[in-house]
Amino acid sequence: MRLSLFAFACLAVAAAGCAGDGGERAQRAPQPVALAVTAPSDNSVVRSETVEVRGTVEPTGATVMVLGTKAEMSAGTFASEVALEPGANVIDVMATARGRGTAMTAVRVIRELPVHVPDLDGLEVAEAQGKVEEVGLQLEVTESGGLLDELLPGEPAVCEQDPSAGDEVRRGTSVHVEVSRSC
Repeated sequence: MRLSLFAFACLAVAAAGCAGDGGERAQRAPQPVALAVTAPSDNSVVRSETVEVRGTVEPTGATVMVLGTKAEMSAGTFASEVALEPGANVIDVMATARGRGTAMTAVRVIRELPVHVPDLDGLEVAEAQGKVEEVGLQLEVTESGGLLDELLPGEPAVCEQDPSAGDEVRRGTSVHVEVSRSC
């Protein structure tokens, strides 16, 4: 028995799983793996050199990759230690499982490096400004000394500062100084 070209085409469509549904069944993507990152939260700010990325995955036999490295798995949970660069870091997480679609997500973690407040004692305002900007801080100046201070020679210099010299603070912190010609 010879099949007509039409009958052959119909059999090919049926074999592909498309008969009668307009091809939807063959084009439908498999359900993706359920992936959730539980730690760290997105846009976390940390001071440590590493962070542990943890989460859950379903099905429990799925494979999870964190920044391209296979994560440790246990009963549907995963964990992976990630080294952080100073500043912003984007950590990609991907999960795959047989018969399921790939799931991907990412979390952003900012590794903040604390800075030491420079010693500004006795410096003129322009010098103090340069020192704090050099380490990523801001300067707030309050003039003190009263009316007679303006009669004294020289430029006003830093008499007091807060936070103190050597303190560790976040980049962008304001250093408050009192300046006078006579400390």
